[in-house]
Amino acid sequence: MGVYWNNNGKNGNSTIDIEDSFIISYVKKWIYSKGDTLMNANVEFLNYVYQNSQMGIDTLEQLLEITEDEKLQIYLEKQIEGYRKFHNEARDILNRSGYDEKGLGTFEKIRTYLMVNLQTMADDSTSHIAKMLIQGSSMGITEAVKKLHQYENDVEKDIKKLMERLQEFEEENVEKLKDFL
Repeated sequence: MGVYWNNNGKNGNSTIDIEDSFIISYVKKWIYSKGDTLMNANVEFLNYVYQNSQMGIDTLEQLLEITEDEKLQIYLEKQIEGYRKFHNEARDILNRSGYDEKGLGTFEKIRTYLMVNLQTMADDSTSHIAKMLIQGSSMGITEAVKKLHQYENDVEKDIKKLMERLQEFEEENVEKLKDFL
């Protein structure tokens, strides 16, 4: 059963089954929506990497001013370098794709700044700072894994690899920070 539409235009006769037309329209909408989902997942992933690395940079720079342990300072500077690479890579991919990066909000920056100050006011020992950073990196690992599972099939491979590299970076940080406990 089908309703047929005949087109007697310049290109000759063509017959399109209305049911086929509906299916084609539906498939086009589905493909568009999947593409939109893919783009949204990519943008969300990249903004997560961007914000996570920004949080790392800001926190580590603040802790560099607090700690007097030279070995920890050297390690924190290396970590900042690592976070900057992720930060720049995420920003560059977003910008090339036509999106602006979304940094941390003012409230989040202030909250983090105050939390670091409050936690180090009572105890600014190397061990305590290492413990704080391990907790922060652990939260980063948890969020990365959660996002990787949530969008497992909805994100481009290169962007997924970036998130996996960030997760590995955070895991390495946890292991190295244990030496400072």
